[in-house]
Amino acid sequence: MEPTPEQSPHHAYPDHWEADVVLRDGGTARIRPITTDDAERLVSFYEQVSDESKYYRFFAPYPRLSDRDVHRFTHHDYVDRVGLAVTIGGEFIGTVRYDRIDDRGRPASAPADEAEVAFLVQDAHQGRGVASALLEHIAAVARERGIRRFAAEVLPANNKMIKVFRDGGYTQRRSFEDGSVHLTLDLEPTEKSLAVQRGREQRAEARSVQRLLAPGSVAVIGTGRTPGGVGRTVLRNLLAAGYTGRTYAVNRAFDDGLATLDGVPAHRSLGEIDEQVDLAVIAVPAHRVPEAVADCGEHGVQGLVVLSAGYAERGAEGRELQRELVRQARSYGMRIIGPNAFGIINTAETVRLNASLAPESPARGRIGLFTQSGAIGIALLSGLHRRGAGLSSFISAGNRADVSGNDFLQYSFEDPDTDVALLYLESLGNPRKFTRLARRTAAVKPVVVVKGARHSGTNPPGHAVPVSRIPDTTVSALMRQAGVIRVDTVTEMVDAGLLLAGQPLPAGPRVAILGNSESLGLLTYDACLAEGLRPRPPVDLTTAASPQDFRDALAEALADGTCDAVIVTAIPWVGENGEAETGDGQVLAEALTKAVAGGSAKPVAVVHVEIGGLAEALAAASSTAAPRPRTAAPRTVSPEAGADRAAATAPEATNDRAGTTTPATAAARTGPTAPETATATAALGTPASGTPASGTPASGTPASGTPADATADPETPPRPGRIPAYPAAERAVRALAEAVKYAQWRRQAAVPGKIPEFLDDTIDEAGAAALIEAQLATAPDPRGRPLTHDEARELLGRYGIDVRPTLPAPDPEAAVAAAARLGYPVALKTTAPHLRHRADLGGVRLDVADEEALRRAYGELTDLLGKPAELLPVVQAMAPRGVDTVVRASIDAAAGAILSFGLAGAPSELLGDTAHRLVPATDRDAAELIRSIRAAPVLFGWRGSAPVDTAALEELLLRLSRLVDDHPEVVSVALEPVVVAPQGLTVLGASVRLAPPPARSDVGPRRLPNY
Repeated sequence: MEPTPEQSPHHAYPDHWEADVVLRDGGTARIRPITTDDAERLVSFYEQVSDESKYYRFFAPYPRLSDRDVHRFTHHDYVDRVGLAVTIGGEFIGTVRYDRIDDRGRPASAPADEAEVAFLVQDAHQGRGVASALLEHIAAVARERGIRRFAAEVLPANNKMIKVFRDGGYTQRRSFEDGSVHLTLDLEPTEKSLAVQRGREQRAEARSVQRLLAPGSVAVIGTGRTPGGVGRTVLRNLLAAGYTGRTYAVNRAFDDGLATLDGVPAHRSLGEIDEQVDLAVIAVPAHRVPEAVADCGEHGVQGLVVLSAGYAERGAEGRELQRELVRQARSYGMRIIGPNAFGIINTAETVRLNASLAPESPARGRIGLFTQSGAIGIALLSGLHRRGAGLSSFISAGNRADVSGNDFLQYSFEDPDTDVALLYLESLGNPRKFTRLARRTAAVKPVVVVKGARHSGTNPPGHAVPVSRIPDTTVSALMRQAGVIRVDTVTEMVDAGLLLAGQPLPAGPRVAILGNSESLGLLTYDACLAEGLRPRPPVDLTTAASPQDFRDALAEALADGTCDAVIVTAIPWVGENGEAETGDGQVLAEALTKAVAGGSAKPVAVVHVEIGGLAEALAAASSTAAPRPRTAAPRTVSPEAGADRAAATAPEATNDRAGTTTPATAAARTGPTAPETATATAALGTPASGTPASGTPASGTPASGTPADATADPETPPRPGRIPAYPAAERAVRALAEAVKYAQWRRQAAVPGKIPEFLDDTIDEAGAAALIEAQLATAPDPRGRPLTHDEARELLGRYGIDVRPTLPAPDPEAAVAAAARLGYPVALKTTAPHLRHRADLGGVRLDVADEEALRRAYGELTDLLGKPAELLPVVQAMAPRGVDTVVRASIDAAAGAILSFGLAGAPSELLGDTAHRLVPATDRDAAELIRSIRAAPVLFGWRGSAPVDTAALEELLLRLSRLVDDHPEVVSVALEPVVVAPQGLTVLGASVRLAPPPARSDVGPRRLPNY
């Protein structure tokens, strides 16, 4: 909305203050500055406010606004006088304004830094968090305009308004004067105010998704009159799933006499429906969607699932249609899944919603699934169903114009029916927010992510998000830091999700391996070593092993305190005629489930090859067949041992099968099972507790808003869980390895790292700020400027980072003078950009012991590489011998400040052996950073070398992290090389770049992405 000429020409309409917000109940509203065009809206709004609310606002009966009042409340200069309004459907539901005042309470201008603030919220919308959202936004506006404090007068009986101020988390002072409560709020954000803000954001966004997934009524707009078509398919799926709410078919082309369709009421428009509809599924052509959205908004629909295509995936014109769709829906307070969505599913018994194109609703389970791709969604639903896994919820967001993976994380964190969150993402939208939400969610339940479009460098069509320049390896490292289980394929995501949803977390990396195949055991052993696990020698039960042998061996392994997880390997039995019996694995499945039924805190996974029906039987766990008698004793196999022993003549092969269901007889009935089909996940009863992957107890439901593991009793004996089965050892081991790493992260996250207090005593934050301000004042270029060597040394020195000085050597005499000043031995090196940090090109001479050697080195350098004016040689005192490393910090527009570490040199660069952490880094982050590179053993005494001073290196990382966190104007720092010796370290080179800080999307008041 544009300002009129009556408004001050010196202060243009601040459109960056406009924001869409999610309110406490999950609905949306728009916050924007009030303009002179809002006079009629303001009067209409005021007429709908109760006399009591008016009295609380003006401290006296105030039935109507005068013309003078309307003029005053709609004319602002956007500096000293500011008004904001919350709108739904274009109409006001709440307002706030501030007026700058001096120390006597009179109207003032800058530099006065206090303002009087007042709120008014329509009674019908009180309790929705409107005033709280307004306080966040008006406080941010005030800080931007140089206001540091708010003053407010509140009547003692106005408890709601007093609570808004009290619960905001700002530092405040309160007094009682002249019959009213006088409040003063310091507007500088505090840890408490940020925590309050993020807590409100979490609850509101979770509630907005919950409203979509658990509606009381659903209307399918665009339901075809004949079978087939998208709308009719969704209606059929809703009915087939047994949706517990009310369902309506809507199509403006229905005949007037049509009362029902497929047994549900049929209507030409939402206006014909006697009750409010909670969710609308829109399946009409794109050009008719605006009409459908308007109909939904005018009749109080809470949320939309837009299946229609023809939006941003079609190019620029489609992108504009998509933006308009979001703007239109949000103007009515509705959230959108889509467009180009596949649909949503909620398997809760009280809901049973399948508002999707999936022909078969998945079984009820403990996995929540979010995907940005309909095709991937179809594949994942099919794969999970085939493997016997159930879902708690499913969202296919399509173009992800509104509801995103971040919203799904907010919902999953609170949902007591979800133990594991699986996400297929093609863009992160707000990476800083994603990592923050993922870290909090991963602390109570696993988050498994597959990231598509990893190497394209662009966003998928329809995803309007900042493009990150950081490489995919960095994204992966940052996810790991947040506790996210990052996998490469959707198959790996399902593999890991099934293990985490059904099995407890492992207490460590020790793995017991048992089975009836020596070779398969050895393959599993090798896979464990490759994934960094610590396998015990496989236990070979021999191919003559019976299900009872498996049961006994598994029970023994679960009771053994020297292992943390068990992998069971199984191949078909061999019959009398030497042919493999792929047959019925029901008996073996029952034996395995009975072994874990006693309760174990250790995860179990099964690797099987062509045992027909085993995975299905594990999933059903319904066999009543008697186990076969035990005939073979187990033996431990050395990893160097030979292949499987033939067992065609074992006693088991001649066993009388007349009264027992065996694999052989089952094979005759069903035939062999395809490997992929045989990967169905085992499922028995409820998820294991004890040390469950999610922390959620096997029975009982935590209260809403309570973290899933907050009510878990660690002393409760674990119950049998779903045993996942895999067709290959590598897949089972990879899933287990991810569980081990996640469990370790979660144990460490329980005691978070900290920033050492000793840093405060050696850091001059104010001095650094003054230097930065002075340097930027000399740089008119908005891209900023690099600092000189001396300027960088001075700035880094303010944070206790000492950079060894260098002296220029434009000629041999200057080099000799510099060496005399610094003291021998010295280093002579070039600093030309094309030669910097390229010792392999011969631009560095070390350990120059005296003047003669220095002159000789100088001549060699210039003869080899060029004139001194081209080389820019410098002289530097030698540092103690050690390991050359590189420490960097940089700002990415999407991900934020990132701290990086690696060894110096071409091999590390070629192999990409660099570790990354988000800033601010804690002491634990710094310690993990230097230990997470593949070449880390070089720092800790590899091949008999002396270990270096890693404590000094960790301190350096913390200091640099603190610098870029305190001063976002420091957009790039490179310390190279940093020589880490057995005692201490030396920073030999530093480059720093300053620039105006990029806008941050993860701070400030709550807001949805703008369109």
